[in-house]
Amino acid sequence: MDGTLMDTLQDLAMAVNHALRKYNMPERTMEQIRRSVGNGVRRLVRLSVPDGEQNPQFQAVFDEFRNWYLLHCEDHTFPYEGIQDMLHELKSAGYRMAIVSNKLQEGIDELHRRWFSDTIDVAIGERPGIARKPAPDMVRLAMSELGAAVGDSVYIGDSDVDLATARNSGLQCISVLWGFRTREELLQMGAICFAESPQDIKSIINKGI
Repeated sequence: MDGTLMDTLQDLAMAVNHALRKYNMPERTMEQIRRSVGNGVRRLVRLSVPDGEQNPQFQAVFDEFRNWYLLHCEDHTFPYEGIQDMLHELKSAGYRMAIVSNKLQEGIDELHRRWFSDTIDVAIGERPGIARKPAPDMVRLAMSELGAAVGDSVYIGDSDVDLATARNSGLQCISVLWGFRTREELLQMGAICFAESPQDIKSIINKGI
């Protein structure tokens, strides 16, 4: 979801800084937030709070962040340009798609319902009892619900976590360049297949990667 389908950075940053302000902690820059997203919101808050989870106010800050974000997760969050057209084209071509995200399940449900329910069949977010990415569990659950096989599937993401998740799931990965990591960062992380625009995704899939 984040950095691949939707630009969620501003709402995440505003929620983090709202919680930090409430507890008189230094706020984070957009660049610091950008570098901290991708591996779940608890890690995002841990990297934002001085001394992380060792801080006695950590849980209170996390709870404030979570409550604020669930109320404001759509204030400044929209699909990237060209995403909706690409999804409709893939859906029309017979592809089945799932969202697999370390975002809270409640947030994923709301964004999926509003923006992607007509094109994406399955939306898996962070929930109790299933390991977060880069563990393969979320991907395997999504593939099971889609009835998809490893050999017929591809993973698409924008970060190091996505690259690791794809590897752990036995899938090839398309790394998008409009998200929260640069080409140079992704190359250092081992990315080999890039999409510069949403339309590139359909072209890459059709040609085979």
